[in-house]
Amino acid sequence: MRVAILYSGGKDSNLATLRIHRAGHAVVALVSVIVNRPDSWMFHIPNVGLTNVQAGCMGIPWERAMVSGEKEVEVQELCSILSRLKDKWNIEGIGTGAIASRYQRERVGQICKRLDLEELSPLWGAPEGVLLGELLDLGFEVYFTSVSAEGLGRDWLGSRLDEDRVSSLLRLKGRYGINASGEGGEYETFVCDSPLFKKKIRILEAETSWHHNAGTWTIRKFKVANK
Repeated sequence: MRVAILYSGGKDSNLATLRIHRAGHAVVALVSVIVNRPDSWMFHIPNVGLTNVQAGCMGIPWERAMVSGEKEVEVQELCSILSRLKDKWNIEGIGTGAIASRYQRERVGQICKRLDLEELSPLWGAPEGVLLGELLDLGFEVYFTSVSAEGLGRDWLGSRLDEDRVSSLLRLKGRYGINASGEGGEYETFVCDSPLFKKKIRILEAETSWHHNAGTWTIRKFKVANK
């Protein structure tokens, strides 16, 4: 099947891309949704402007989908864009990194039904600890780019996902009830390397912004390096 991935650049969309590829599907395009406002009901925001660089590291064509960020309106806007891309790339299915967000999955499902496309969400319903462990086992290089939940302090920003961070996330899940995968917006991530990357991204400079109990880590300078 020819599949386009809704690609944010974070850990979930990258793991979903890998799983879909390994299932034998042809990943013909990565579609990154760029939101024209500081937040969105559905889509990832931090460092999404670098998804074209990530796509280049994988050698997969990249497409930009500009949306308003307004609730429900952005869904209709994405549907129109995907309709055009369906014809351009002869797309048969849409892949997502959804794990537990019914809001997101239901709306992507509506789009797929309208466009007669199959929806592929290979991470859906998987235990959070299992997914985080899989990322480490596969050698993903993942950095935290935003945090906005109890127990996630400024020191998380720019830190790499490792066994200690996974253990901390699972403890915080037990203490505060957060989603350890960040599916509830508790945190967001950026992937610099994965098994699909032919080259990797090295972050040279980033800017931290902190306000009250939430913050972001914005990549300002980077280079693409051989693996």
